[in-house]
Amino acid sequence: MAQRVLVTGVGGQPGFDLARRLLELGCEVVATDADPLANGLLLPGVTPRLTPPVTAADYPGQLLALCRETRPDALWSAVESELPHLLDLSSDLEKTGVRMWLPPRPAVRACLDKALFHQLLTEHNVPTPASWLPSEIDEVPDGVALVVKPRRGQGSKNVVFCSTRRQARMLCELVPEPIIQTKLDGHEFTADCVIDRGGRASVVLRYRLLTKGGLSMVSETFHDQQVHDRVVHTLEAIGTSGLCCVQGFVRDSPGERVLITEMNARIAGGFMLAEAAGADLVDQTLAGLWQRPIDHDRLTYRPGVRLAKATTTLAVVEDTRLGASSSTGHVSVPNAERKE
Repeated sequence: MAQRVLVTGVGGQPGFDLARRLLELGCEVVATDADPLANGLLLPGVTPRLTPPVTAADYPGQLLALCRETRPDALWSAVESELPHLLDLSSDLEKTGVRMWLPPRPAVRACLDKALFHQLLTEHNVPTPASWLPSEIDEVPDGVALVVKPRRGQGSKNVVFCSTRRQARMLCELVPEPIIQTKLDGHEFTADCVIDRGGRASVVLRYRLLTKGGLSMVSETFHDQQVHDRVVHTLEAIGTSGLCCVQGFVRDSPGERVLITEMNARIAGGFMLAEAAGADLVDQTLAGLWQRPIDHDRLTYRPGVRLAKATTTLAVVEDTRLGASSSTGHVSVPNAERKE
C-alpha cells in the first residue's frame, strides 16, 4: 500500500519539490498551503487542501482536523515556523495515526531565533558572524560591513546591508525585531544533513553559486573535510535530528576559513541537487519516519554536480479564482491545463 504523506507549505520551493519527489517515490501526497494561489496545490496527482496561516489562532485545531479528514500516514513539514505547533500536537497526531520526525524543541527554538543560534554556536566554539541586538548597537564597530535582518525571519525578506553603525541604527527602526551581524564575503554554501536517532550525521555540501530571493538558483556539490566537520560540530551544538540544512561561508580572507551563518530545521530549497548527486535524502528520511534504520551508505554523493533552477509553467488557468470550501479547505482548479 502506498504511503500517504501530508506536506505543508507547498507554495515554497522546499515544500513544492518535496511533494513532487514524494510522488515520484510512489507516495500519495496531501499538499497543503495557506495561500490558495500556491503553485504546489496545482501539482498533478496531489490532494490539495488549504490551511489557515501558521500565525492564525485556529491553525493547530484546523491542522488536526485536516489530518483526521485526510488520514495521512505521516506529516512532513516544510514550514519551520509551524514546528512549535507540531511539537504541541504530536500526541494528538500520534493518536490519529500520523507519524512525524521532529527535531527536539530546543533545536527548533535555536533555528527560529538567530540570537539564540549565535549564542549556542559561540558557547560550543563554532565560528559564526559577530551578532548584536539593537540594545547592543553601541558595541558594533564602525567601518565594518554589516547586515541587518529579522531575528526570527526566513529567506531574504527584510535583509538589508549597510556599512556604518549609524546606518544600522536607522535600519533597526525599519526591520522587524532586528539583529545586526557582520557581513561575510566568500563562497556561500548549504549542507543538506540527515541525522539519525543515534546522532550519526550524513552531510551533503553544495556551493550556492547564484541566489535569488534567498533561494539557491544555481548550485554545485563539493567535498571539503573542514567544512564537513564544522557542519557536524554545528549539528552537535544544536542537538537536532532528522533532515535539516546548515548554511555558511568558506572564506579566502585571513581569520577563520569556515563560518556558520544559520540552520533550518526543515528540508532545503535546493535539496534536489543532493539527490541528483547520489544522496537519497527523501527516501532515507521516509525510513526514519517509519522508525527504520538510516542507510548512510545511500547518503554519499559526487562532487562537481551542478543544478540550475528555472521558472516554468505548471498550469494555465482560464479562471484564475481558486475555489475553497470553508468546511474542508478543498481547492478546485476550473478549466486548467496542467503542464510540467
